[in-house]
Amino acid sequence: MRGVTTSPPTRGDLVLPCLNEAEALPWVLDRVPDGWRAVVVDNGSTDGSPALAERLGAHVVHEPRRGFGAACHAGLLAATGDLVAFCDCDASLDPAELPRVADPVGTGAADLVLARRRPTARGAWPLHARLGNRALSRMVRNRTGVRLRDLGPMRVARRTALLGLGLTDRRSGYPLQMVVLAAEAGWRIEETDVAYRPRTGRSKVTGTWRGTWQAVGDMRAVLR
Repeated sequence: MRGVTTSPPTRGDLVLPCLNEAEALPWVLDRVPDGWRAVVVDNGSTDGSPALAERLGAHVVHEPRRGFGAACHAGLLAATGDLVAFCDCDASLDPAELPRVADPVGTGAADLVLARRRPTARGAWPLHARLGNRALSRMVRNRTGVRLRDLGPMRVARRTALLGLGLTDRRSGYPLQMVVLAAEAGWRIEETDVAYRPRTGRSKVTGTWRGTWQAVGDMRAVLR
C-alpha cells in the first residue's frame, strides 16, 4: 500500500471511517499516496473490515461508539502527522487526489480545504443527497458568511488546529461542525474539485431519502 511506506517521511494521516467496507478497502488503501498513513477507524463492522485493513497495512483504530463523528474524531485523536485528512472509505473518492487537496494547507495558503465533489457517472450523487447538501451549504453561508458549494467528506487541515476547535458532535453533524467552528475561528477555507464515483456497497447515510434527511437534521442541530 502506498500510504504506509517509510520513505518519504509521513506527511500526514488519512482518517477513513469504516463500517462494513471490506469490498471497497483494497482499492481505497491501494490509492493512498506516499507520505500518508491510512488510519482506518472501525465503527462496528461485521464483515471483517478491520482485519482486512490490517493485512493491507493500515493502522486500525476501533471506535465502539456508533456514529460518523465518533469514528472521525477517534481517527483525529489517533493521528500523529502534521496534517490530517478525512475521506469516506467506500471508494466514492480517490485518495490519490489527496496531495492536490492538501497542498494549500501544507504551503500555508489555507487552513482548511474541502474537496468539492464532481460526479463522474449517473447515480454517483443521488438527487436527494445533492439537495440536502445544497440546503446545508446555504445555511452555512447564512451563519458564517463562508460561501461553499459542497460540504464534502474529503478535507484536510492541520492536526493541532483541528484539536483546538473542540469538536463535540459525534453523529452526522461532525463535518459541518468542523466547518462552522473553523469559520468562526477565522480560518481560511477553500474548495477544490475532485471526482466523485458511485460508491461500493450500500450507503449508510445518503443512500436513501430517510438517511439523508436524518443527517440533515443532525447538521441543522449543529447550526442551532
